[in-house]
Amino acid sequence: MSTRLSQLFVRTLREDPSDAEVTSHRLLVRAGYIRRQAPGIFAWLPLGLRVKAKIEAIIREEMAAAGAQEVHFPGLLPREPYEATGRWTEYGDGMFRLKDRKGADYLLPPTHEEAFTLLVKDLYSSYKDLPLSLFQIQDKYRDEARPRAGLLRGREFTMKDAYSFDYTDAGLDLSYQAQRDAYERIFTRLGLEYVIVKADAGAMGGSRSEEFLHPMAAGEDTFVRSAGGYAANVEAFTTIVPPSIPLEGLAEANLLDPHDTPTIASLVDQVNATSPKADGTPWTAADTLKNVVLALTHLDGSREIVVVGLPGDRDVDLKRVEVAFQPAEVEAAGDADFEKNPLLVKGYIGPQILGEESETGIRYFVDPRVVPGSAWITGANRPGVHVEGLVFGRDFTADGTIEAAQVREGDEAPDGSGPIETARGMEIGHVFQLGRKYAEALGLKVLDENGKQVTVTMGSYGIGVTRILAVIAESNNDDKGLIWPENVAPFDVQVVATGKDQVVYEVAEKLVADLEAHRLDVLYDDRPKVSPGVKFGDAELLGVPHIVIVGRSAGEGVVELWDRRTGERTPVPVAEAVSTLAAPRVP
Repeated sequence: MSTRLSQLFVRTLREDPSDAEVTSHRLLVRAGYIRRQAPGIFAWLPLGLRVKAKIEAIIREEMAAAGAQEVHFPGLLPREPYEATGRWTEYGDGMFRLKDRKGADYLLPPTHEEAFTLLVKDLYSSYKDLPLSLFQIQDKYRDEARPRAGLLRGREFTMKDAYSFDYTDAGLDLSYQAQRDAYERIFTRLGLEYVIVKADAGAMGGSRSEEFLHPMAAGEDTFVRSAGGYAANVEAFTTIVPPSIPLEGLAEANLLDPHDTPTIASLVDQVNATSPKADGTPWTAADTLKNVVLALTHLDGSREIVVVGLPGDRDVDLKRVEVAFQPAEVEAAGDADFEKNPLLVKGYIGPQILGEESETGIRYFVDPRVVPGSAWITGANRPGVHVEGLVFGRDFTADGTIEAAQVREGDEAPDGSGPIETARGMEIGHVFQLGRKYAEALGLKVLDENGKQVTVTMGSYGIGVTRILAVIAESNNDDKGLIWPENVAPFDVQVVATGKDQVVYEVAEKLVADLEAHRLDVLYDDRPKVSPGVKFGDAELLGVPHIVIVGRSAGEGVVELWDRRTGERTPVPVAEAVSTLAAPRVP
């Protein structure tokens, strides 16, 4: 039975929603695929559910081909398993928590590692039961501070999460590769360009971690890649460490004459004017050591001040710093922080009073470019005063090295494959080797070949289903509306009857029946009192890739084939229209 537009629960909009920031959000709302319920929360209408179901069907097919079996967990879970793994606290404000009428704690899970782990523990106890891969397609919840961009960053979203269970590391490697290969097939079938990048595991934990990113201007992630094949998101990028310099024979540090030079630019100008280099080359910002004061908020609510030293030509990237200090939240220190730490002279902070065994009690970290023997122009911890030739390893030390500086185009890839370029992308999938973190916390063990209990090792593999739908919409549209790829379009064909003549509707009805006899899913615009212009506008907005216009030539047995992807319209006999649309297409 065909779907008639006159009866379909949809209402298209001519104006953009006021809160829409990106194209996919704007068009999915205007075309009647989703409707906003609250910030970051959307209702799914029939058209949206059709597209979503087709994406899920592709995922299910490839998960089954990879040997994974489908299960389904509740969207409401108890606190205790998440307490055991530490994530009840680690997730902080990003997790929705609630109490039942008896005061027991529950959560709306952002991920289901704990639930999967406990299910396998409940049912399996021998190595003979493994390897095992399970998956579900289920709604997840995260209390995003700034939900934005429609489905690209929401508080409720649908996700496919899969988990593998092995008792050896070699087995985990095989399971991981099987899921990784399945992801490549899924995204290829969905027509999505992707880049696989090395990634940080974040709160998920684990070792090997890779993201599948779809390059797009509206993407939230910055990633880097080299012509030689290296790819990583900026959080996982590692700096090539320069060689250390022998300390013997290095000139002593000396104070520079006081000047009001609170910025790197003013400092460089001043030293070039008053203390030029002996070799005649100019001082640059890269010769200076910038000391940035940051505030960490730990899970217990305590606030800690740390200082990070990095070359003055680089800015701090807070996302990279957050990786170094996770799960603490990181922000720039404020005036109140400086008031509590008067030894830090704002604008002239130097590392001499910081580092190991410092009386300030403030931890000091340096960028990997700050190596033993490297000499710097930096603050002297006195208003208006800097010091030149301060040597790391001789005049100051640090509590550790962290990746804190922004990554720039032209930086060398850590694998030696050449300079990198930066690009924006949206995460559409993520694969992790979790290892034994969750199995150890929850006691998931099996007996091995020797009858000895061993802890199971796990992998975790996620795909954002609703995000993928938005990404496809973001990448497949024009100024008139959506243009869905054939394999995820809500319908195979849209038939548009235009005009008032009864023969138009008779031909259209027959055409719809013939198309459906060829197993095509048809949307029939049968609205009798709607103008052709409005019908065409709606067809463009809805984005069904193949459209048949039944109009003034219907009585002569001629209709128009409209390819929404190219905009081309071709008059053809009705029978030819059916055979053309029913012909098998190369995926």
